Amino acid sequence: MLEIAVVSGKGGTGKTSVTAAFATLIKSKVLADCDVDAPDLHLILKPEIKQSSEFYGMRRAYIRLDDCTWCGICREYCRFDAISEDYVVDPVACDGCELCYHLCPEKAIDLKPTLAGHWYVAESRFGTFVYGMLEIGEENSGKLVTVIRKQGLFLAQKENADFLLVDGPPGTGCPVNSTLSGLKYAFVVAEPTQSGLHDLGRIVDLMEHFKVYPLVVVNKFDLNEEMSDRIEKYVEERGGTVLGRIPFDPAVTESMTQGLSVIEYGDSPASQAIKTVWEKFLSGVNL
Repeated sequence: MLEIAVVSGKGGTGKTSVTAAFATLIKSKVLADCDVDAPDLHLILKPEIKQSSEFYGMRRAYIRLDDCTWCGICREYCRFDAISEDYVVDPVACDGCELCYHLCPEKAIDLKPTLAGHWYVAESRFGTFVYGMLEIGEENSGKLVTVIRKQGLFLAQKENADFLLVDGPPGTGCPVNSTLSGLKYAFVVAEPTQSGLHDLGRIVDLMEHFKVYPLVVVNKFDLNEEMSDRIEKYVEERGGTVLGRIPFDPAVTESMTQGLSVIEYGDSPASQAIKTVWEKFLSGVNL
């Protein structure tokens, strides 16, 4: 069983569209969406939730008013102004730094884990699907990604699937770190712009750190073919592989509005290009 992720150095490159297309092509797989801050693969898959679990993130402060002497030390030193004049902690403003907990002379402050989100095991038309979603303003997305990956791997092994296909988060932050660690390969969807090239460099740097081999796909390459050429040259210099180019194709947007992958939507330039990319990956070209 091989776990592969689809990532991007920035948002909006078409990462989820490519993942959904791959999901259509792969027969034996479990799917996971690790973009827990803003998941959207479920909008295409329309899954039926079979299991819902709570995810608890950072600990936040809670003041026991019966034991509080209103000395003011916690309010004086709180740099987030999270404690009101009547000594109630605002759970949104509290950063969980624990300073008040250690300073309180009466030990009247408790640290309690916060319900930060939920994760789900669901069934979709493409098979088993694991995804999660953080509550507004919550953190620890990297930890939730780890939970989702572990559950996805467990279910993939249980079902004897050939692949665990992960729709990764954009960028290079904590959730991307949690997505890439331990992988052998990852697809990187790049866009042919100056910022796209810059952010591609950042994600390739991160993959190099985790010893993950980059398989790059240039999406909407024909919007700027000169930049597409620069991206391919850059990837070659970094020792990665460009598996293909996907043209700008209105069918991609049209398929999403119908809740379908571009492969399901019909034969189009983009769907043909994505099929070619997947075939090259399976053939092991330059890997």
